[in-house]
Amino acid sequence: MRLRQGLYVLGVAVGLLGQGCQKQEPQSVPMDVPAANPPANTLPREGPAATAPVVHQVLDVKDAGKPAPTTEAAPDSGSAADAAWTTATVERPRGEPPSITLRSVRTGTHADYDRTVFEFDGPRLPGYQLGYVKTPVQQCGSGNDVKTPGEAALEVRFTLARAHDDQGQATVAQRSLKPALPTLLGLERVCDFEGEVTWVLGTARRAPFRVLELKDPTRLVLDVQH
Repeated sequence: MRLRQGLYVLGVAVGLLGQGCQKQEPQSVPMDVPAANPPANTLPREGPAATAPVVHQVLDVKDAGKPAPTTEAAPDSGSAADAAWTTATVERPRGEPPSITLRSVRTGTHADYDRTVFEFDGPRLPGYQLGYVKTPVQQCGSGNDVKTPGEAALEVRFTLARAHDDQGQATVAQRSLKPALPTLLGLERVCDFEGEVTWVLGTARRAPFRVLELKDPTRLVLDVQH
């Protein structure tokens, strides 16, 4: 009887000793806790840094969605300020060969003026002469009269220049443009011969104009007041 009681006491002691040696595991942290919402008007970090600690960049709301200015829509303020409005002939001779190729002619309107842009290959402009001429104007090869819309004709003559490639194909497909803008009513190419390219702008009146030279790409800009 005593032997049985002794074995029972020994077993209880061993069991208590085993419980005391057991390691208590810490309480686990749930993994589905939602992340804190970012502050208003912020963007989370993206791309390769997405695995880094969360960082929020505050946006300048007043600049959000504001379009970047383009060179033609908003030319360099110094160039625009230096270009005087005039109705007199503007001339800048340049005679360095070879002829510079005209690549495009485009038009647009602004609050106070209509704009024509002549874009050329290469880093420099050809020589040019701009001024109002008597109407009708003539084609340089045939001598035929060319009628232009409006009450005045503003001639733009480039030298040394060309409006065709080495195969004789026109680089500006349209010889006639009719934008029908407030002042600029139409354009006609009247010459592409022996290093001379001439366009005539039909305008609603003999309005003041200004000339700007822009780079990258190389352009001559002609603004005519409304």
